Amino acid sequence: MDINKELDARGLTCPLPILKAKKALSDMHSGEVLKVLATDPGSVRDFQAFARQTGNDLIDQQSERHGETDEFIHFLRRR
Repeated sequence: MDINKELDARGLTCPLPILKAKKALSDMHSGEVLKVLATDPGSVRDFQAFARQTGNDLIDQQSERHGETDEFIHFLRRR
C-alpha cells in the first residue's frame, strides 16, 4: 500500500487524533492514503466512526506493542 502522508498522533487523546487527521485529509487529493499513529485505545472506534461519518475509507487498523505502550495504526483513503 502506498502511503501519501503520515501523521504522528501518539500521546494525544480524543478528539485530537481525529481533528489532526481531518486537517491532514483536507490537504490531500482523492484516493491518497493517510497513515495515523496513535496511542489512545479509543482511537480504534473513533476512526471507525469518523470514516462512516465522513465517507473516507478506513482501509486497515493495526496494533503493535512497543515496550509498555500499545500503538494503534490507522490507514484512511481520502474520499
